Amino acid sequence: MSGVTPAEAPRIALIAGNGALPCQIADGLAATGRDFRIVAIKGEADQATQARAHAQLGWGEIGRLYRFLKRNECQEVLLIGGVSKRPDFTSILGDFGTLKRLPTIIRALAGGDDSLLTKVIRLFEDEGYRVVGIKDVAPQLLASSGVLGNVQPKQADWRDVELALRATQKLGELDIGQAAVAVGGRVVALEGAEGTDAMLQRCADLKQLGRIRAKGRAGVLVKTAKPNQDLRVDLPAVGPRTIDLAIAAGLAGIAVEAHGALIAERAETIAKANAASLFLIGIDRNTDLTPV
Repeated sequence: MSGVTPAEAPRIALIAGNGALPCQIADGLAATGRDFRIVAIKGEADQATQARAHAQLGWGEIGRLYRFLKRNECQEVLLIGGVSKRPDFTSILGDFGTLKRLPTIIRALAGGDDSLLTKVIRLFEDEGYRVVGIKDVAPQLLASSGVLGNVQPKQADWRDVELALRATQKLGELDIGQAAVAVGGRVVALEGAEGTDAMLQRCADLKQLGRIRAKGRAGVLVKTAKPNQDLRVDLPAVGPRTIDLAIAAGLAGIAVEAHGALIAERAETIAKANAASLFLIGIDRNTDLTPV
């Protein structure tokens, strides 16, 4: 917010799923003096997030969630962290506040992931809350343009980057996934419902079986936001585990969308990439990828 210091900004609620990002966001907000509350999603938030949470609520406790937000005078909401599974219909029959909104909630459960997230945002906005994104509260966690570590992509790597980038754009148009792997000028894996980690493990298995043939480290993982995706939720992210899995898959590097992808545990992620001589770069999908 222009002209407003973090200490003067409205109190924000972090609706926290799994992974390390909720705690990283909380640390960033605390460092700036921004007032916040953490609501951990039961069955999703990890132990570190649960330990810092001001409330822990399940999928069927929408009424309790809105009462918590009102009681704590939260005006803004940030949806952060992963959600490993969609709630089933039995899990959203928790309290009167949930039942009252049940038709809207059921509609939100239909459609692809992008449709779901857009409708979840609308649920909060219909209640009068402003839904914000990482770029609004912690832009330092987003990838910048260019080489993020010490390792430069080689000339041959750029062809794989461009090819995998085109593949992610097609995936995004179909609301399927955000990531693809290209090796030696060929797309070898596309992200589906299994997620990036499982896709990279599949690549490692294929390499062991000889289905992916390359001399030394070769190929690249590319992760980008879907075209027309609401960047307030479900940003593509990489972290230390992504680096480990890319190494196991024999890849030469990782490329993520600049200003549209998260680098979780940034210092550790970059240090791991450097130690493994793995390049990590931020790319702009609208620019020429040919190196100068």
